[in-house]
Amino acid sequence: MKNVGLVLEGGGMRGLYTCGVLEYFMENDLYLNYVIGVSAGACNAASYISRQQRRNEKVIIGFIKDRRYMSIRNLIFSKSYFGMDFIFDEIPNKYVPFDFETFYKSPGFFWVGATDCQTGKPIYLNKDDLGEQFQALRASASLPMLSPIVNYKGYELLDGGISDSIPIKKSIKDGNTKNIIVLTRNKGYRKHPGRFNALIKLKYRKYPLLIETMLNRYKNYNETLNYIEHLENEGQTVVIRPSKELEVGRLEKDPQKLQSLLRQGYEDTKRSYKRIKDFISAP
Repeated sequence: MKNVGLVLEGGGMRGLYTCGVLEYFMENDLYLNYVIGVSAGACNAASYISRQQRRNEKVIIGFIKDRRYMSIRNLIFSKSYFGMDFIFDEIPNKYVPFDFETFYKSPGFFWVGATDCQTGKPIYLNKDDLGEQFQALRASASLPMLSPIVNYKGYELLDGGISDSIPIKKSIKDGNTKNIIVLTRNKGYRKHPGRFNALIKLKYRKYPLLIETMLNRYKNYNETLNYIEHLENEGQTVVIRPSKELEVGRLEKDPQKLQSLLRQGYEDTKRSYKRIKDFISAP
């Protein structure tokens, strides 16, 4: 399956939809050799590449009520709403082990998108850049205003969704003539200008190019969605997106809602699976 990319959007807890999509892929032994994701999409991808079925479900839904996972308490004491050390150190090494061996031995490419705070541009970390404590994923999932900047590989990094929410153009640039894109918003969704621009300008005043990217994020995001719909209409991509109206927000903590969204991702993929397989195998 050369020249087929798997592109995964982020979206915080909406990433449970992607979790369901990848669960169906793993159940049917569908492993693509090029995966690129940002934020929650990249985090879900890691367990897909390590071929650990139901791992993300155990990590997210299993610990969502644990205040060490995400809470105002974390924000007060560690300046991050998400408990980064708990999520990226304790859980994979103690509670729900991550299969590092399978991950690193897996064929193909894995790119994690993050945002360079100095330039405001995306930076893509590869599989070998993952880091002993998942620094690449930490950076990609560090939401602005809710997480501190991550210093890694000489860069100051934040959430990959700021600069490249759906990295389809990177996948195409890397030679993928076909792409399967997993979105975490309903068809027709478009982003609106942010409501906290004054706070953003104050918080990140040392990073003017980052501020510029953040203020224009909605425009870039919407342009990317328009481009994806063009590719879809031209038959150059298959898009998997929520078929039902979303009831899950970025910071959702209701296990039942999260489980329902995961199931929706699974069922949407099941219904689309023949089309996906035909798309991959077509000359």
